[in-house]
Amino acid sequence: MQDTFSLQFPFILASNSPRRKEILTQAGFQFSVLPSDVDESFPVDMKAQEVPVMLAERKAKALLESCASSLILAADTVVILENEILNKPLDKQDALQMLQKLSGKTHEVVTGIALASPQGIVTAADSAFVTFRELANWEMEWYVRGGSSLDKAGAYGVQDFIGMAGIEQLNGSFYTVMGLPIYRVYELMKPFILESKQMPLGI
Repeated sequence: MQDTFSLQFPFILASNSPRRKEILTQAGFQFSVLPSDVDESFPVDMKAQEVPVMLAERKAKALLESCASSLILAADTVVILENEILNKPLDKQDALQMLQKLSGKTHEVVTGIALASPQGIVTAADSAFVTFRELANWEMEWYVRGGSSLDKAGAYGVQDFIGMAGIEQLNGSFYTVMGLPIYRVYELMKPFILESKQMPLGI
């Protein structure tokens, strides 16, 4: 069984994303899940790369009053193609159209994170650039038919079939594309990790 970090405060993930839960767990964090339900609209003239940080901060702030003595981690991921944000698709037809746009092109994925603590809120963002090969229509249709594209920004998961078989190049962190730049999260969390008092390894 994997060891987990001892933290100065209770740790809350303000997201019900199975990907974010998996990444945090594998990184050694114990946490409770309390999804933050907020308005995810943003100004139309806002720079696309700034949107996920703003939304992550909004999600973290929404839980501040009820969880004042905790660490609250919120995140938001956007897919940006030619300055257009591709959000979660409305339906399978919308998902297919998004994948057709991404096929054969390079797009940017930005994940914003916000960590609220009794000391205040800190934010960060991380970008990665993803290049898809030319995808066949049947490949995109087969993937969309399975339904897993519907809860993902840009209608795809880097860890799913279309990511495994379709991505030619990825510049940046895999985990940023998956939805949580864990190396940035760890940097923000490090001040709240209590020093380990474990016994020597004996090796």
